[in-house]
Amino acid sequence: MSVVALWVVASVACLVVFGGTAPAAVAAPCPGNPDALGVSRVMTVTPGDYPRLGNMQYRRTLSLADREVVLTFDDGPLPPYTDRVLEILARECVKATFFMVGRHAAANPAAARRVYNAGHTIGTHSQNHILIFDRIPEVRAEHEITAGIASVGAALGDEKALAPFFRIPGLLRTRQVENYLQARTLAVWSADTNADDWRHISSAQVLTTALRRLEKRRGGVLLLHDIQPRTVLMLPQFLAELKKRNFRIVHVVPSNEERPALPPAVTAALPVPKLAWPRVATAGTPMTLPARATQTQTALAADAAPAEQVPLPPRKAHKMSRERLKTAIAENKTPRKWRLLALIGFK
Repeated sequence: MSVVALWVVASVACLVVFGGTAPAAVAAPCPGNPDALGVSRVMTVTPGDYPRLGNMQYRRTLSLADREVVLTFDDGPLPPYTDRVLEILARECVKATFFMVGRHAAANPAAARRVYNAGHTIGTHSQNHILIFDRIPEVRAEHEITAGIASVGAALGDEKALAPFFRIPGLLRTRQVENYLQARTLAVWSADTNADDWRHISSAQVLTTALRRLEKRRGGVLLLHDIQPRTVLMLPQFLAELKKRNFRIVHVVPSNEERPALPPAVTAALPVPKLAWPRVATAGTPMTLPARATQTQTALAADAAPAEQVPLPPRKAHKMSRERLKTAIAENKTPRKWRLLALIGFK
């Protein structure tokens, strides 16, 4: 068989297996870690290919093979958590997609650029991550989308560094928002599964949940949050388990011909509003775990951090007195209000 014929057969096989998206070459060995999980292939995705994806909400999702996983992280960048995520992924030569909140990128432009320079894909997640995205006026939603793109692009120094990928805050979609995103040629990313890492559960529970759901689906697009210490604590063991269970990582990239080189100066274009959620850690934030941390969390923290670093600080939860909670529930009896109270951390 001629070389041309072999190439045609291989191309057709790729189209059949991967739904029209041919994989790139397998990633090179991971420096310093020959047993790393790595990236099995790179998938190029355009909004035209997948205007809306993720089986949690849509019928269609990425054309992944059996036991292939796409890692996605929402809500950052937020030091020191995002930095730790980058360190852990780098040790395993794993690439992911980060959906950044505009005001967090504006507050932490260096962290945003570290994500990009590490070779990860960056999408956007609105300007302020409003948790009632399906109830705000359409013009407000459009502003959240455009302002978020502007803020993350300004933090990076070049809006062309962004992928045309958008994840709706809280996955609270509306037809109007979906149509607006499609008109702007932005792919709407839901997910195939998640790990409940935004809930008040332990890192061990996040690990168990993520693995159980991926095993049930035999892979898929996984939604995680790089602003959550519980996620950072479980991530080293999670990646090790993925390799042990023969899962493979797929890195999704936009169809840009080349990644732009970022300029040295980084300036946020929009002012950063002082909002309560989530707390933005600063350089002066003490990096200590609470005394109630379990032995499992302490062990995972040691694995997650280089020896010269101290463990992660806990994120401060928003709390509400029992009396105020009862009053709020009494005044808002709809199931949506119950969900919103859980989302914003009221107890």
